[in-house]
Amino acid sequence: MRVILADDAVLFREGTARILIEAGFRVTGQAGNAAELLDLVRRDPPAVAVIDIRMPPGHATEGIDAAAEIRRIHPDVGLLLLSQHVDTHHAMRLMTEFERGVGYLLKDRVSDLAGFAGDVRRVANGDCVIDPELVARLVGRKRERDPLTALTERERSVLALMAQGRSNSALSTELHLSAKTIEAHVRSIFTKLDLPPGVGDHRRVLAVLAFLRSS
Repeated sequence: MRVILADDAVLFREGTARILIEAGFRVTGQAGNAAELLDLVRRDPPAVAVIDIRMPPGHATEGIDAAAEIRRIHPDVGLLLLSQHVDTHHAMRLMTEFERGVGYLLKDRVSDLAGFAGDVRRVANGDCVIDPELVARLVGRKRERDPLTALTERERSVLALMAQGRSNSALSTELHLSAKTIEAHVRSIFTKLDLPPGVGDHRRVLAVLAFLRSS
C-alpha cells in the first residue's frame, strides 16, 4: 500500500516513514509543506496521505486545507490528519467535510505501531478513524443539558467506540458481546439520542459526533 507523508518536523516524518515501511507500506514521497504535498499527490496519487494539520508557512490550517484539495482532485486518496494536541474544531471540520476515507489522530498514536498501521489501512479502505482521546472528551465532557444522561454505562461505551468508526462486528469483538446484543444497544442509542436508524457506518459516526458537538 502506497503512502505519502507530510510534516515539517523532519525527525518525526522520518520516524513515521520507518514505522510504516516496517509495517509493510511503501512510502512513495515525503513533504515538508502543503505545496510539496500537493505536488507529490498530483504526480503520483497514493492510497493514503498522512498529513500534519499545522504546516508552514502559517502553522494554522495548511494541512487540512491541503487535504480538502487532495479530496477535490483525487477523491479516492485516503486522508489521515495528525495533530500534536486535541483540537475539536479541526477534527469536526475534517469529519463533516469528507464523506469517507478520513481520519484524525494525535501524533502520540504513531508510537503504537500495530494500531497506527491498522488505522492507516482503515482509512485506505474508506473507513473513518477518530482519536480515542477526542471521543473521550466529547462523550465525557460536562454539559448544562447533557443528552447522554439517558444512556446506560454500557451504551456510553458502545457510543464511544461507534464514534471511533467501529462497525457492529468490531464492537462485538472488542466488548465481547453477541452481535444481537450490540444491535440492540445501537438501536437504543439512536432512539435515546433521537438519531435516525438505518444509516451507513460513516453517516452514523457523523450523526453521533454532530449531535455531541452541538449539544
